[in-house]
Amino acid sequence: MWTPFPDQKKVAREQAAYGATADQRMKTLAAEAKAAKAGSPQQQTEFTRGLAGRVLEEHDPRVRARIVETAAEFDTPAAAAVCRGCLEDPEPRVRMTACAAWGERGGPEAVKMLSARYHADRDLDVRLRALRELGNLGDGAAIPVLARALEDPDPAVQYRAVAALKKVSGRDLGDDVNKWRAWAADPGSADEPWSIAEAFRTLF
Repeated sequence: MWTPFPDQKKVAREQAAYGATADQRMKTLAAEAKAAKAGSPQQQTEFTRGLAGRVLEEHDPRVRARIVETAAEFDTPAAAAVCRGCLEDPEPRVRMTACAAWGERGGPEAVKMLSARYHADRDLDVRLRALRELGNLGDGAAIPVLARALEDPDPAVQYRAVAALKKVSGRDLGDDVNKWRAWAADPGSADEPWSIAEAFRTLF
């Protein structure tokens, strides 16, 4: 007979025999992360060092993705190492989550990591996610890689590069890729009157 409440004794027996399920591991991770955030810097360092070990041992990509999401919430060397390492995970889902983690962390290293992932990854969804996060960073240092993405033969990549450039540049040249190519070739060429007019145009 089905019951909405699990038999705790049965759950305990199964966990002892087979280990915790993925959902149980993620629940435990969330509880430990909450405690670590409320703890001292030393406790946070120790917790994130543990994450580095967990992600190497974890076989379920859902849990690895949750681990990198958790690491993104901590500012420790070990947390950064987890975010770097997960960009090389064999599962696209985890690599996409790692891209989002770098988008959250921000800073010069985020531009470097996301740019490298865009260039190196063979999965289109991961490359698109890297471009999206580069746009979300709003860092002008991302303009060169976004400009190169405009030359990609895939229209989806071109469109995502345009969307990212709108955020990074603060301009809106529409969705014409050629206009953005011209702008990216010489971002400082637009005169001030045009910039003011464009700013007003985007308000209405």
